[in-house]
Amino acid sequence: MELCPCGSGQNFEACCEPYITGALAAPTAEALMRSRYTAYARVSMDYIFDTTHPDQRTDYDADGARQWAESSQWHGLEILHREKGLAEDREGNLEFAAHFSQDDKRYVHHERAFFRKGEDDKWYFYDGQPVTAETFRREGPKVGRNDSCPCGSGKKYKKCCIDSVA
Repeated sequence: MELCPCGSGQNFEACCEPYITGALAAPTAEALMRSRYTAYARVSMDYIFDTTHPDQRTDYDADGARQWAESSQWHGLEILHREKGLAEDREGNLEFAAHFSQDDKRYVHHERAFFRKGEDDKWYFYDGQPVTAETFRREGPKVGRNDSCPCGSGKKYKKCCIDSVA
């Protein structure tokens, strides 16, 4: 028995395989997301195309998707946030991190994925947006190492509170 690549802790045969083979339709957006990750890990590219919303298929790059799947080693999927996407919903959003490596270098594909049900009442991947780190904005002035410490001690910052920050 083989554990499912999606990270559910279940055996592949009882988890994502029924979705990928078409025996069952994914009941939730999360189940679809997990099965799509597994399809990439197992290079089941027909499933990726079939579970892309029909309105979005003109933008689908089959060769690029296959090349990415084949050239990657897949290390795990994290579902970071869910919004809707249950069996009774028509839409759902998931934030996820897919861990993989290429040429011995590890990467994380971090994305907000949007899912919709089609006219056939099946879940489809509709669109995704990469999640990038937000820019840190300092609210006060920058304190240099040789400036007076803002705590009011009269010492230089490097001899005072900088040690408690590090």
